[in-house]
Amino acid sequence: MGPDVFSYALCGGEKAEQESGNKGNLELSLSAISCYPYPYHPVFDSSWLPTLSDENASCKRLKRTISFPEPAAMSLASPAAGISRYSSTGSLNSLPRLQFRDHIWTYTQRYLAAEAVEEAAAAIVGSGDSTAEADDGSADGMRLVQQLISCAEGVACRDKPHASALLAELRSGALVFGSAFQRVASCFVQGLSDRLSLVQPVGAVGLATALPPSVLEAPPCDKKDEALKLVYEICPHIQFGHFVANSIILEAFEGENYVHVVDLGMTLGLPHGYQWRRLIQTLADRAAPPPRRLRITGVGMGAERFRIIGDELEAYAKSLGINLEFAVVESNLETLRPGDINISAGEVLAVNSMLQLHCVVKESRGALNSVLQMIHELSPRVLVLIEQDSSHNGPFFLGRFMEALHYYSAIFDSLDVMLPKYDTRRAKIEQFYFAEEIKNIVSCEGPTRVERHERVDQWRRRMSRAGYQPAPIKMVAQARQWLGKTKVWEGHTIVEEKGCLILGWMSKPIVAASCWKC
Repeated sequence: MGPDVFSYALCGGEKAEQESGNKGNLELSLSAISCYPYPYHPVFDSSWLPTLSDENASCKRLKRTISFPEPAAMSLASPAAGISRYSSTGSLNSLPRLQFRDHIWTYTQRYLAAEAVEEAAAAIVGSGDSTAEADDGSADGMRLVQQLISCAEGVACRDKPHASALLAELRSGALVFGSAFQRVASCFVQGLSDRLSLVQPVGAVGLATALPPSVLEAPPCDKKDEALKLVYEICPHIQFGHFVANSIILEAFEGENYVHVVDLGMTLGLPHGYQWRRLIQTLADRAAPPPRRLRITGVGMGAERFRIIGDELEAYAKSLGINLEFAVVESNLETLRPGDINISAGEVLAVNSMLQLHCVVKESRGALNSVLQMIHELSPRVLVLIEQDSSHNGPFFLGRFMEALHYYSAIFDSLDVMLPKYDTRRAKIEQFYFAEEIKNIVSCEGPTRVERHERVDQWRRRMSRAGYQPAPIKMVAQARQWLGKTKVWEGHTIVEEKGCLILGWMSKPIVAASCWKC
């Protein structure tokens, strides 16, 4: 799939989307748009795809040169017939009753679709073992991509008959044990099916208030726990966060006798406290004397599980001559208050947030701002923030869908390299961990949508507005050396960007680590 199929240039698109999402006087969410004000056109109708000029690529405006194959004058057709195509000299003002934001929304979604499809198709084309196999895989993959995104567009427009028909076709091609893209497509099909089940008739606002089937029929806790443990052991994402966070915390604790770590979420309850075992081991192995007292406070709703982890950590620390005190605060982040955490005078505090803060990012900024203000009142020496580096919290459903499709396609590609094709561990990771994230992004809205991942640039803006100062992470060489020790992670990369470290797969950002001071 190359420039002969899609030719486009998008300058300042991310900024435009962010600014559009901040305009409170406009209801820009797709869940509030019942459908286009005219019959929508499939994003893969090549005659509808705009061609953009690549002149002045650094400018912040979009330069359009829209061409259509039929130089007929624009005329409004019946809903069944759709809209006839018109020449490039036709004015958009000739469309009656269409608002400017309708045009902007339509074009933006088609640009996003073109970008996602081109990159996904390129990955599919490159995955074959031979030319013939590559050609067959490319054709099947392209058809699957087209059906998947056309189905998402149908769901966005509440076209239940069209979307249901596409879902029926997709289920036969999106295989749990197929190619990387077939497997990731199977997860998105589940999410689209759940979202379609909640779609209300045209004219109603938003989605139905009932929870999606995927939320009501979530996998058993033991399967989710096993999948989380496999993600930790096989994928570098969480271990990367632990390595960077521990390095920053150890530097902050250098020469201190009384130190305290507040761990938000305890890495989703990952058993045995792997991150803090490594921290304790490093403190014991250093030439300098260990601190007189190390305190760790786990914050989250899994108090019983956290206490088990704490008992194991205290026994492990004692065996190494480290004085560890472990405490649990049973609270979610939104209800946590500074007084809930016992801070002793004279101790140095570090706050660790591992894939947690995105869960309190809501449509309004109030929830996250309250959490950041609460942490600020604790006056930590450092706040270590580890988050998924992708834009899954935009105002448009279709835009979020495209971003998620691109992001998780990269993750599933990496799993292809790290695990054999029919390895059950890979199926467990994909279906009980990443599929749960995908379904939440695709099918949920409002309070039930908690996987609100954002790019590191957006986190910089949020943290700065909350009064935090960036503390550049200067350890890219050590991080790359750490990554290179595990051969199965070949293909992953670590780069430094504006003081943050970003773990990626084949240059596609996956997880970002940043450090902040009050």
